[in-house]
Amino acid sequence: MTKNTMSGFTAPHYAAAQVGNAILEKGGTAIEAMVAAAASVAVEYPHMNGLGGDGFWLISEPGKAPVGIDAAGIAAKNATPAYYKGLNAIPERGGKAALTMAGAVSGWQKALEISAQWQTPLPLGTLLDTAVNQAIWGIEVTQSLSDASFKTFDTLAGDPAFDQFLIKGKALKKGKIVKLPKLAETLKHLAEAGLDDFYRGETAAKLAADLRAAGSPVTLEDFHNYEAKLVEPLSVTTSKGTLYNLPAPTQGIASLLILALYDRVWQQGSDDADMVHLLIECTKQAFIKRNRYVTDPSRLSVDLQTLLSPESLQDMQQHIQLESAQAWPHPAIPGDTIWMGACDSEGRMVSYIQSLYWEFGSGVVSPSTGIVWNNRGTSFSLDTSSHQYLQPGLTPFHTLNPAYAELNDGRRISYGTMGGEGQPQTQAALFARHVYHNQPLDKSIALGRWLLGRTWGDVSHNLKVERDVNDYVGEALRSRGHDMVVVEACNELMGHAGAVVRHPDGSTQAATDPRSDGKAFATASSVSTVSAGQGEI
Repeated sequence: MTKNTMSGFTAPHYAAAQVGNAILEKGGTAIEAMVAAAASVAVEYPHMNGLGGDGFWLISEPGKAPVGIDAAGIAAKNATPAYYKGLNAIPERGGKAALTMAGAVSGWQKALEISAQWQTPLPLGTLLDTAVNQAIWGIEVTQSLSDASFKTFDTLAGDPAFDQFLIKGKALKKGKIVKLPKLAETLKHLAEAGLDDFYRGETAAKLAADLRAAGSPVTLEDFHNYEAKLVEPLSVTTSKGTLYNLPAPTQGIASLLILALYDRVWQQGSDDADMVHLLIECTKQAFIKRNRYVTDPSRLSVDLQTLLSPESLQDMQQHIQLESAQAWPHPAIPGDTIWMGACDSEGRMVSYIQSLYWEFGSGVVSPSTGIVWNNRGTSFSLDTSSHQYLQPGLTPFHTLNPAYAELNDGRRISYGTMGGEGQPQTQAALFARHVYHNQPLDKSIALGRWLLGRTWGDVSHNLKVERDVNDYVGEALRSRGHDMVVVEACNELMGHAGAVVRHPDGSTQAATDPRSDGKAFATASSVSTVSAGQGEI
């Protein structure tokens, strides 16, 4: 953890964190730092995110209400149910899985427009230069990338375009170097031509042709018609402050509901087991509402903000019991992503999340650009009775949700994680530990965690707890009826969390997750992480 400085940056890969911090040291804004890091992490963590994916922003300027950017791709014009006739579900991989536009780059562009209102912008080339060089020089394969490579090898290997993510036709081993020259060329071209080229220029033409050849319904017209949009965040005021997250089509409502409910029940607890149990039970109530209502904004049957009303929260609270667990499961949704946070010297903060959905997304790699296309559209349903029923121009359900909070004591917190179902749960765990139970920021992230339902790379719906959690609260949780599976401690299954805290005096803290390959920076400070300890949850 770093502290007592004016700016901070955290990312789940150390190289991306270094890039973001370097931009802050040049005097860049939190947004400029985030765009630079977003490009870098797209190179360094190509299995989790990239230019062919989506993004969501929460941006806070001191003294002003936060603003959101929805950079979720929409279903292509030709992505109709008829296009998938004869199938029970949209394929998980391949061209037909690549059915939604990639919104991330448009999100970068929209965010930089806001940044330009703050101060004279740095050149786009300055922001993208390091990512270009990383792709040219090559990236060192992390354990996370290696695991994804071996997991997907049988499914994705064989396409010549995917060979850039293999070494001599074999899955990637940790420590090996992988060069991404095509992606480097694309990033360099975008730096020179501008980000809009991705949608209305040479890059768009190349991508549209490659997607068509792969069997995707996405066309050049879909590129031309796409633009990320500004959105008003959802918010809820608790005894500790006001919390913000993104509206539909994200599960931001679930993140807010968990903590709003915990705010009402946390004082019932007296020990670690009570805290974990109550957070899990709050999660169940939040997921029930999320699964029932969240869909494309045009299809919402309720105003999601009303779910955060005192009356709605009181109704959900009645189903939370301190001594017993509610029966589970309910349907769960998988996902895969990266989260990063930033605070610049002026106190402007960003919470940002970027994703391909599954490891390597659809598995479709554009040969001419080196870009991997997302498979977020597989969240659509082909069931006409589903509120996720596929329709061109709509957005699928997103697990992505960056979080931000303004506390009554003057602190401002940008926080988040990757991890599908685990995102709102991990956010709640780190926030509850730090804000309600006064744990240090780094401990709040590093201590043992739990996960109800599915996360990235997983299919089971039960309650998973890391071994250190099980060792000191496992029996108490089982006695209340929790169906538990124990996984190894400090497990990547639990996501890659991080946080940046801005204090009223202008000092900043930043922390990252020991489960990731990340790093946290606050200018001219060192970084440390801690491991979970018994009795400290």
